Amino acid sequence: MFETVAVISDVHGVLPVLQAVLDHPEVRGADRIVVCGDHAAGPQPGEVLDLLTSLDNAVLVRGNADRELAVLGRKEALDGAYPIDVWAAAQLSPAQIDLLAGLPHPVTLDVRGFGPVVFCHGTPRSDEEVVLVDTRLEKWAEVFAELPDEVRTVVCGHTHMPYVRLVNRRTVVNAGSIGMPYGSTGGHWALLRDGEISLRRVEIDVDEAVARVVAGSSYPDRQAWADCYLRSEVSDADAVTAFGPRDGRGA
Repeated sequence: MFETVAVISDVHGVLPVLQAVLDHPEVRGADRIVVCGDHAAGPQPGEVLDLLTSLDNAVLVRGNADRELAVLGRKEALDGAYPIDVWAAAQLSPAQIDLLAGLPHPVTLDVRGFGPVVFCHGTPRSDEEVVLVDTRLEKWAEVFAELPDEVRTVVCGHTHMPYVRLVNRRTVVNAGSIGMPYGSTGGHWALLRDGEISLRRVEIDVDEAVARVVAGSSYPDRQAWADCYLRSEVSDADAVTAFGPRDGRGA
């Protein structure tokens, strides 16, 4: 059983923000660092994977983008792939592609004060299913239908917006995003300790982080990509509006 767990998610190949969060004393001191998916699909994919796999206490969960990079990295067809994903897959070594292909989803850890905690990307049953802070209870009931009763805490990522909410006596946590935050800049993460959940954000020098990404990547559109995502040009309202139909609302 672990005393403290730091949760990060959706790094999306952004090394300087990942480094800033990992340097935080409470992240460094956690018993486990759980990374809830979408690690490398971005401008610095190999460097991010090298750093994450160097951590003795990190648990990497598969995200949909990790699964898709593995497909692309094995030269298999993938409809609708983003240009940056195609580029990122080509930067990875065969060992890194194998790593992504073999990541588990979901992962369950026993955490003091919480009992068994399920860590996933989209939802426990799917690495690409969308649930939001305002998703209706009927949808949540479907999502959690096969979870054991003793699981009272679920930690997810995927939608890049941090929140904590109750869902019929279960607590759902989204740690937000490291590399593509919607709504505010910086490195978002969450801490589970002594039965309490806290959402955290590491402030960064955005100009410096953008410059480091541009200097450290060969992705052709890295400047525009970094400006958009590290500067959080997409608001949480924009994201909820765009993602909302994908949770089945109004169906």
